Amino acid sequence: MELREFNNQVHPPPDYPSPHGSQHSLRLRTVPAQDTNANQFDWASPAEDAEDSNEPRNLRELPLHMGLKKAVWQVQQMRVPVVSSSWNIKQSQTFRRFCEVVKYILSYFVLWKRGIQRIGGHFGGGVQSYFLFLRFLVILNFLSSLLIAAFVLIPSIVFRSMNLNSTIAPTVNLTDEEICLQYDPKPGVLPVFYTYFLDLVSGTGFMEYSYLFYGYYNNSVIESNSFSYNIPLAYLLTAAFYFLFCLICTIIRMGDTARLVVVTGGGAVGGYSMLVFTGWDHGLQGNRATKLKQNNLRHRLQVDLEEERLKKKSASLTLGQTVSLYTLRVFLNLVVLILIGATFYGIAKATQFSQSMNPTGFMGLLLQYLPSMVITASNFVVPLLCDKIALLEKYSPSTTVILALLRAVFLRLVSLGVLLYTLWEQITCKGDISNENCKPCHYYYDQYKCWETRVGQEMYKLTLFDFLITIATLILVEFPRRIVVDHCSCKLTQLVGRQEFLVAPNVLALVYSQTVVWTGALFCPLLPFINTIKFILFYYCKKITLFQNCQPATRNFRSTTSNFFFLLVLLFGWALSSVVLLYSVAKIHPSYGCGPFRLNSAMWDVVPGAVKMLNHTSEEFLFYIGSQKFSIPLFIFSCVLLCYVSALTSVHGKSVTLLKSQCKLEQRDKQFLVRQIEELNAKVQKEQREPQQPQRETKPLNHTATQWNQHYNYAFEPDEEPRPY
Repeated sequence: MELREFNNQVHPPPDYPSPHGSQHSLRLRTVPAQDTNANQFDWASPAEDAEDSNEPRNLRELPLHMGLKKAVWQVQQMRVPVVSSSWNIKQSQTFRRFCEVVKYILSYFVLWKRGIQRIGGHFGGGVQSYFLFLRFLVILNFLSSLLIAAFVLIPSIVFRSMNLNSTIAPTVNLTDEEICLQYDPKPGVLPVFYTYFLDLVSGTGFMEYSYLFYGYYNNSVIESNSFSYNIPLAYLLTAAFYFLFCLICTIIRMGDTARLVVVTGGGAVGGYSMLVFTGWDHGLQGNRATKLKQNNLRHRLQVDLEEERLKKKSASLTLGQTVSLYTLRVFLNLVVLILIGATFYGIAKATQFSQSMNPTGFMGLLLQYLPSMVITASNFVVPLLCDKIALLEKYSPSTTVILALLRAVFLRLVSLGVLLYTLWEQITCKGDISNENCKPCHYYYDQYKCWETRVGQEMYKLTLFDFLITIATLILVEFPRRIVVDHCSCKLTQLVGRQEFLVAPNVLALVYSQTVVWTGALFCPLLPFINTIKFILFYYCKKITLFQNCQPATRNFRSTTSNFFFLLVLLFGWALSSVVLLYSVAKIHPSYGCGPFRLNSAMWDVVPGAVKMLNHTSEEFLFYIGSQKFSIPLFIFSCVLLCYVSALTSVHGKSVTLLKSQCKLEQRDKQFLVRQIEELNAKVQKEQREPQQPQRETKPLNHTATQWNQHYNYAFEPDEEPRPY
């Protein structure tokens, strides 16, 4: 049976007149006339003759199986001849299967893959994002530890064991600075047993003179059998590459997140429909997780409705009410600034008092941890007070959460900056080298015989104290709270409930810990390795407390840009620590009695000295890279590249906006067609119920169909070319 006869039987000719006599339906209106051999396809026909040929344009009507239809469609789309051998097909299939097997095998080596999937299945993607961020920091610190160990730690251990140390010639005059060379942190007598514990948690004693801190490394160059290794240069360049590596990893991850934000339009799409139809997490397991997710969705809808109510209320405020509201907000912001300022003042005074006192024993340990205690307590108490104050400011719920997070970020990072500034004031006598305390050694030698090690000890104590506080909170607060809530039926305990796992404050705590590590990496080279172990223990502790003690928060940071915000805060922490690194390398005089830069006027002096030892060609090349002839074109090229990337991002954003508008137009067209079908069905049913009347001469159907309720519909346009929206 021919294809035309088959179509005539399936789609009989209509009774009403039509200007397109051979077209049987709207779906077939764009199909050209078929001939008797329509089920044949000429594989060798050129693509340019496709418009004038008798080839079928609608593959749905071809009586062919799906595989052959797919092949025909691929040829029509790609417009290439099908010339392929079975050997090439088998080779491509084998390579594809090999790649799938390799990916499947490598998936078993992904850190904490099943555990994080289980967390996402029970508590949703919000809580899972915290553990993904934690895994990123663990991998980052581990790779950084390998970098430092390969170029600094292992060479120093090997050269010390082989006694291959040769000191670099001093670049400063030591005639007047002989007193500054005295530095002996080794204990003179046999210490008591419990002092080992005190030294372990404070970084003093046997810990101070070890590979953990800056002061233990030598300023030596190893030369043996045409082999040369400069330990000071390796120490400085490793720190620089460590910071550069962390910056590159953070930017790459931010790029992936930003790409998702651009695609989704910053989370500004969907509204209620997106929350209702796509808000459910189908990976949830268990009744408890399902009920919590339902509560979360209900709370998000409440937040949206509350924001709409507040917007309408703010729009209806009178002038006097608006002035009083803004006056209240200004007053509360002043209260917040006073609290933060008092916190900074307390951190500065605690640091000065801790550095000026030198007691021993347990009291000395408390004084050494006094700045860490003040910083940790302020980071816990002040954000809680700021959250309560933010509720009185009468902002929308999302604005309240964002404002609280910004205040917490400012408090954490600036408190660390206040600690570093206080240490700088004491080390450099407030920048006055001519001061009596700093005149002989260019730094406060009486109190800081090896100031780099002292700064490293402060960062070490902050890292260790943060870990101890987390463990103590888990054991002494969260477990007892869960036991009381589960076994006590009084209204107060049921009102308090279990501990909520707040994603945003936990992520900011990780950012703060990583900033501390970056700040102290120059003065405590093994701090990234310590932080790796700390974050690994954090994962298991947080996982235990999540499944045993906590429940997901019903009030989340409701935005698709949350991950980008956290990475941006991490980048701010990197910038703060980079300022500390650059200033310490370029401006502050190194200690005379310790470290790999003990005989230099600045840490950076090692680099020009190492460049002068190279051959003439390498020296000229490095000087050319550092000259204006290279830096200015590089800067111009970077600006051009940045403008191109910015323009490309803008184009992608406009494309996404255009696609969204097209989707909205398609939705409106579908709604219009549904209403039209309902109207036609109602009209047909009405005509069937009424007695038959003599037919009247009417206009063609396509004329009445193209206009409906005084609106023009392009879907019923008889032209072949589709019209744009």
